[in-house]
Order: sequence, then C-alpha cells, then structure tokens
Amino acid sequence: MKKIALIILVIGLISCGTSKTVRVSKKIIKGDWILNSITYDKAGTYNVTLLNDVSKACFENSTWQFVPNNNTGKYTINGGDCATGERNFVFTIQEINPETGLYDFLIKPTNEKGKSETNQGYRLSLTDLSETNMQWQQIVSLDGKPFTITMNFNK
Repeated sequence: MKKIALIILVIGLISCGTSKTVRVSKKIIKGDWILNSITYDKAGTYNVTLLNDVSKACFENSTWQFVPNNNTGKYTINGGDCATGERNFVFTIQEINPETGLYDFLIKPTNEKGKSETNQGYRLSLTDLSETNMQWQQIVSLDGKPFTITMNFNK
C-alpha cells in the first residue's frame, strides 16, 4: 500500500512540473547567441537604456550565453563607447499559451556568484524561438502609449 501511495505522489509531482513545451524551449535556448538587432514599433530616434544597463547601440552585437539546467546566463557588451564586460543573470521561461507559442521570459541580473543585488527583474515576451533565431519583445510606456522594443538573436 505504501508503494502505491508513493507512486501516486511521484506521478502527482511530475505532473505539476515544467511543461514539455517549456522543457523543449530550454533545450533550444541553450548555448551562445548574438543579439544582432533591436528595433522599435514606432519610427524615430529614442534614448533607450535596456535592462537598466546600456543603450541599444551597446546591446547590438552583444553575445549571450544561456545555461538552462540551472537557469543562469551571461551577456557580454563589446562596443567601443560602452561599459564593456560580462553581466550575469538568472532567467525563467514561463508558459503562457502553448498553442501560440508565446511565453513570459524573466531576466534578473545577478553578480558572479548568482546573487541578485537589487531584486529587480525584467519581463519580456519570448515571441519566436527556433534552432537559429530567437526574438524577445518588451512593451513599455512612451508618452502614455504602448511602445514595443523587439530584440532579435541569432545562434
């Protein structure tokens, strides 16, 4: 009887775990990526600081590494007039709708030891993910209206 109860408990815990869609996404996201372009949904020149770090120009062509087995990663800013170097973060992929493939993606900056110094995170939408391409979107407010920032990655 105890064995049956244990089996039922294990099955219950597994069913409450991460969905298959999110597990597959973590497998695809694993590895090195390049943030090759950042665009806005409105024409014009904007002074945007992404992830409370550096400008769009500094983020373009930055390199990103994702380690999904412990939900950590780092990105490296390489630009000449930018505050260069590695930044560490933890990330979480949360499933929203498996039919549309849209996810919430949460990035939280950390120090080298994985500790958050500010407890501040950034919620983005993971709007496209394939073996070679990834796209994030963040909607912020500009003059009281939605303003979409799109970040395109290549592997």
